[in-house]
Amino acid sequence: MAKKIRAIQFGCGPIGSAVAKLAIQRANIELVGAVDIDSKKVGLDLGEVIGLGTSLGLRVTDDVDALLAKKKVDLVFHQTSSSLKTVTPQLIKLLEYGVNIVSTTEELAYPFDTQPSLAAKIDKVAKANQATVLATGVNPGFLMDSWVLFMTAVCQEVNKVKAVRIQDARHRRLPFQKKIGAGCTPAEFQKLVDGGTLRHVGLTESITMISAGLGWKLDQITESLEPIIARKRVQSPFLSVKPGQAAGVRQVGRGFRGKEEVITLEFEAFLGAPESYDAIYITGVPPLEVVIKGGTHGDIATAAIVVNATQRVLEAPPGLLTMKDLPIVVCRG
Repeated sequence: MAKKIRAIQFGCGPIGSAVAKLAIQRANIELVGAVDIDSKKVGLDLGEVIGLGTSLGLRVTDDVDALLAKKKVDLVFHQTSSSLKTVTPQLIKLLEYGVNIVSTTEELAYPFDTQPSLAAKIDKVAKANQATVLATGVNPGFLMDSWVLFMTAVCQEVNKVKAVRIQDARHRRLPFQKKIGAGCTPAEFQKLVDGGTLRHVGLTESITMISAGLGWKLDQITESLEPIIARKRVQSPFLSVKPGQAAGVRQVGRGFRGKEEVITLEFEAFLGAPESYDAIYITGVPPLEVVIKGGTHGDIATAAIVVNATQRVLEAPPGLLTMKDLPIVVCRG
């Protein structure tokens, strides 16, 4: 049997918990520690924190230095924040210990155009310490970027690409429902948008990943965002949305070559969507239309792609990499 991958779970919120639950099911992964800054979680057994109902013999700590000083670690599962600026100090600290990282920070999915100085800093420290950093997830990381690029492999010519993700958010976790503004009045929704706290993070990163993968130089990238207003009361297990309130969000990212829109990413997540699906439309030779009926469960898929990417990351060269740089990630569970 191959040597087990010794891993730490960094961030024990809903997504981090899902990653940890899946990781402990894999025969080739051994969780050897857990980190979180929440004082209510520090000192508790990881099994209790992630809702296993059983002890794992691993206490959550807020002292990552002490943990890494006494544990031999190959890789860190990093699920803390969407903001690259926020997580950069965390990543640098981990990289200085020479550990590999699989993160779900959306702004890290393809940061070379959006935040080049931070991307260069992370890449430099990673290479200096012979470590690899990857950010992935269901979106960004797969549905609206690397899946799109993979489908173009059977095309002789590509002129335009479009990805659409429609979700009935009633089945997602409460933090996600709040993030899309469900239950807000239009004025409250706009206030959150203006404050930068309400938006799907990653459309621009996905657009730049696609353009880089296809070798396209874009002249402009735009994003629009608006509420989807409920016409009737809609209920989730966590909250109720009245008519006239926001049921969720519609966000569209567009990439242009000259005046021509060549990349379109349409994201809709709202309570009560009549149909969930994920789709890719490629204008080229041949033209393609690929649809996942029923959509892709975001939380399940994110945990899966993070854990499934582990071996690819360990086999990759050091530095800051993206999903377009790796061999195809597959389920080895």
